[in-house]
Amino acid sequence: MADDAIVIASDHAGFELKEVLRGELESLGFDVHDLGTHNTDSVDYPDFAHALATAVVDGEAPRGVLLCGNGIGASIAANRHGGVRAALCHDTDAALMCRKHNNANVLVLGGRVIAPDVAKECLHIFLDTAFEGGRHTRRVAKLA
Repeated sequence: MADDAIVIASDHAGFELKEVLRGELESLGFDVHDLGTHNTDSVDYPDFAHALATAVVDGEAPRGVLLCGNGIGASIAANRHGGVRAALCHDTDAALMCRKHNNANVLVLGGRVIAPDVAKECLHIFLDTAFEGGRHTRRVAKLA
């Protein structure tokens, strides 16, 4: 698993923001594995959430970015996979804390509820913030 690899996926409602974030990841030098969807035709978000979660668990990439309309359904679906810690973030503080305290490995965003510039900020924070460890290690272990 290469540290510069990242998987990204969305349903139709998250497609446009996924394209923005995929471009941002590529500009940062990441090897982006785009699992779809590839247009705005209606699809079922669990299919893409499960594909992304499986890719993270199987080691295709250490982290993922997942989108649907509001992020709720995709985060529920992804978190059904052991080893996935998908965090739905609507602001930069949530993106910071999901990494520092929860060691989240999947950033979930709602394509219909977050502005592209805020989503990019959340993405950068998610990528640049290390897990704090310490007392949080014990807590994260209880999620397994």
